[in-house]
Amino acid sequence: MTAHVTGTREKWLAARLELLAAEKELTRRSDELARRRQDLPWVRVDKEYRFETEQGSASLKDLFRGRSQLLVYHFMFGPDYTAGCPSCSSIADGFNGIVVHLENHDVAFSAVSRAPLAKLQGFKRRMGWTFPWASSNDGDFNRDFSVWFTEEQQREGSIEYNFRREPPAPELLAGKTMQEWQSPGEGPVAQIAAMTGTDVATYTRDRPGVSAFVLDDGNVYHTYSSYARGLDGLWGMYQWLDRAPKGRNESGVWWRLHDEYGRS
Repeated sequence: MTAHVTGTREKWLAARLELLAAEKELTRRSDELARRRQDLPWVRVDKEYRFETEQGSASLKDLFRGRSQLLVYHFMFGPDYTAGCPSCSSIADGFNGIVVHLENHDVAFSAVSRAPLAKLQGFKRRMGWTFPWASSNDGDFNRDFSVWFTEEQQREGSIEYNFRREPPAPELLAGKTMQEWQSPGEGPVAQIAAMTGTDVATYTRDRPGVSAFVLDDGNVYHTYSSYARGLDGLWGMYQWLDRAPKGRNESGVWWRLHDEYGRS
């Protein structure tokens, strides 16, 4: 006998209709937030960023590939990583197939990471992905858009990520995550860092995020960025799990690179 509440179809329908009203309100609120994102002031990008792509050296303007809008996913893959962040990789599994639709709606897309292009291309082949992925050559792009920080910033507690300042590294390295999970023994961040072939300090100097840009009258403008839980809506597997009977049902890091499930 299940411990979960049960009922008749009529009772389920009454509860479902009550939930539907709340879901519709959330949808309307989400629409309002989308409009507010689009109303943010644009900030002109004057710095000449350079990237390495499959087509060769490129500017930020080149990443638009003839379109007026550009979405960038800041993929955690530092030069010292041996594999991409498994969380970013799970998100990438979700967006890999939709890039063609974005491109046919005047929106260019590119993942950007600090690792050398050859390393990104090798991992991209392993994962079977087709989306554009550029290397920022360890330049200023990741620093300027708040997704890469120095060892000194970690020690001093001067990292400002997700629009707030973090404490010095000792507290960060104690095993906490951005989701504030708690687990005995080895912390979740250490588990994920190990999957990338790095330690916690190295792994957490790179961060995930999404940034949006627009090309208007020959000038590039930064229009939006989001980080940490602000990426939740882009993490496709969670949108499905939120509709599953047991929800996210997690107490730690359970996901893997998609070719590592089933390994002992």
